[in-house]
Amino acid sequence: MKKKGLIIGILVVVLGALTLFALDLQGNQKASDARAFNFKIEDTNTLTKINITDAFGQKFTLLKKDNIWTDAQGGCVSQNNVSLILEALHKIEFKGYLPKKSEARFTELMATSHIKVEIFQDGEWTKTWYLGPATPDHYGQIMLLETADDGKSAVPVMMKLSGMNGLIDPRFFADPRQWACTEIMALQMEDILRVKAQFHGESYRNFEIQKKGNKYSVTRNGQRLSFVDTTNVYRYLQGLQKIHFEQKNFTLSDKQVDSVKRSQAFCNFEVKTKHERIALKLYRIKSKEEQRNEFGQLVNMDMNSFWCLLPDGELVRCQYFVFNPLLLGHVYFPAMENKFPDSLKTSAVQ
Repeated sequence: MKKKGLIIGILVVVLGALTLFALDLQGNQKASDARAFNFKIEDTNTLTKINITDAFGQKFTLLKKDNIWTDAQGGCVSQNNVSLILEALHKIEFKGYLPKKSEARFTELMATSHIKVEIFQDGEWTKTWYLGPATPDHYGQIMLLETADDGKSAVPVMMKLSGMNGLIDPRFFADPRQWACTEIMALQMEDILRVKAQFHGESYRNFEIQKKGNKYSVTRNGQRLSFVDTTNVYRYLQGLQKIHFEQKNFTLSDKQVDSVKRSQAFCNFEVKTKHERIALKLYRIKSKEEQRNEFGQLVNMDMNSFWCLLPDGELVRCQYFVFNPLLLGHVYFPAMENKFPDSLKTSAVQ
């Protein structure tokens, strides 16, 4: 009887030890799992540097100094693009595990093609994201994590942004052209001394606004307009507070850029302020199909965007949506239409 009781006691001890081992193993597994998808940056204010390396090996560095993000040389970068990255770093969350049969394939795939994001907090590297392909439902990203404490995860996991459905990797790019600041003008009305728009082949559209003391005059080809509403002058000048181009040149070769610059601009637009002179040349972009221009005429021109030659000699793409309030002078100064061809006369917006 004593022997039987001893055996039962031993079995209880062994079973207890096995239970404790299983619980410890499960706890370690959960901790390991948590480390595998601990991508989130709780406090983005601690971020000081972000390195982005794309799948082609191109690298771009973002640096924060005095709460302003710049490139590695201290140059201007799009703060809106930075905000999208900071949002992703903070809102990242676990979406799910890959099926076991897919782990090896995606691990191998990510070893050869991924976007690498190195994250530095308070001047120290803390973790690196590896962004791979989209999840099967395209509502997230397959990713790997590497941290200073735990090293690199063994297998990728599926991640997403909290409250959002979609890909994460479009926010992380290394092409410096996509990071460029797009501001052309950010002028205060009281600083503007003159605005001049001259249209090639359409001289009836030319106009000039000039400040004289505390008053403004509006002329067309040197002739003062018969009537100008001062309120409309103010409305027009306020439109110069925030003018941006759409994007850097991604499509034209150097030879094609030179060709555009040698061609005839459809408009020369100039602004003179107390501090600077901004001279722009605007060039139409041809289209294969006819489109309606600003006056409703059918033309073989792209009426969504055009090329703009900046004062520093760079050619960028701009949107008519942004520039038309500056180019359509007759909208603000209806007296201009007196000299318009009859087919172009409209009822101007007051």
